[in-house]
Amino acid sequence: MNIYKLSGEKLKSVNEKAFKLEKEIQKVTEDNLGPVFGLEMVKSEFTVGNFRFDTVAYDAELKSFVIIEYKRGTSYSVFDQGMNYLSLMLDNKADFVLEYNERSHNTLKRDDVDWTQTKVIFVSPSFNDYQKGAINFKNLPIELWEITRYEGDLVSYDPITPVGATESVANLTKEGGAVAKVTKEIVVYTEEQHLSICKPEILELYDELKTRIEGFDKVTMKPIKRYVAFKAGTNFVDIHPQKNALKIWLNMTKGSLDDSKGIMRDVSEIGHWGNGDYELQVKDNSDIDYLMSLIKQSYLKNKK
Repeated sequence: MNIYKLSGEKLKSVNEKAFKLEKEIQKVTEDNLGPVFGLEMVKSEFTVGNFRFDTVAYDAELKSFVIIEYKRGTSYSVFDQGMNYLSLMLDNKADFVLEYNERSHNTLKRDDVDWTQTKVIFVSPSFNDYQKGAINFKNLPIELWEITRYEGDLVSYDPITPVGATESVANLTKEGGAVAKVTKEIVVYTEEQHLSICKPEILELYDELKTRIEGFDKVTMKPIKRYVAFKAGTNFVDIHPQKNALKIWLNMTKGSLDDSKGIMRDVSEIGHWGNGDYELQVKDNSDIDYLMSLIKQSYLKNKK
């Protein structure tokens, strides 16, 4: 990706400033886990048995742990290392919970953690074609992110997205192996799984909403256990597909949403899955323009 700086009326190329050490990549990432990945720092250089994890972080939204590894070279298998690390975590859950409790004002019990949402993130200046191909599964709990540093203290993080992934990683399982252990306990949720229970008219409604939502700038969609999240930095709308309706949450605090028709329900004092204090169950597109005006308010508040 070419980066330019506008100087007067001319564009001047911004040169890449390569990382010399993995430790440099680790430091800038650990110092910015919140803005980049939405994670909380737990421990740097965390050791379990004979293994050392570069970074252990916690995802408060998913209630799960995340292992982050930093690389400069490409002579390693992201698949094998990722699966082995996930298997090791599942065998040592108490160690991760204890470390979190020692470093946080909050207290976790092992059962408070959703271990099905655990994942590994590799961060590197580049990945080769074999490494990119190794994550081309529809339900692999491993992510690749390329980091680039430029002159002027500019840094970019770009996810490597699997292309046309249709095969399940569960097809590679071997009895007793790390892959079998991981695929038995960890679940990577897909949009198709969420929509599989919907009636055709609800699928159409979802598709129309999704198209309009993704019309906003820099929106990403992320299916997780309870809902499909739409983010622009942070979640701004979460959608839980049901058989006969869509349940929607807007990430706005009570009293901050301009809802002149009063269609949103206040859930600030009751338990609910999605982010924010406003909930709505939608069964048709009769008032979709008004709904989109509410969603846009949440988008503008949460975008980064």
